[in-house]
Amino acid sequence: MGVNLDEIKPDLTIDCKGLSCPMPLLKTKKAIQKLQPGQILEMLGTDPGSKNDLPGWCERAGHEFLGVKEDAGFMRFYVRKGK
Repeated sequence: MGVNLDEIKPDLTIDCKGLSCPMPLLKTKKAIQKLQPGQILEMLGTDPGSKNDLPGWCERAGHEFLGVKEDAGFMRFYVRKGK
């Protein structure tokens, strides 16, 4: 059973719209350091590469990739901070 992305209340949202790889990932890495384990980061982005970059990075870094939601002209990515 997956997470309902419409019900997620992010603890922090960062806007990476218009940025191309690797900037959205770098900004996500920096922003997640401000959160406590279990908190959720929302990254707003337009780079299609983030659909591959973020889940892979989460796996390597020990965070949980909750999913991506399409919005009007951009995407919302959700990451739950690991330990």
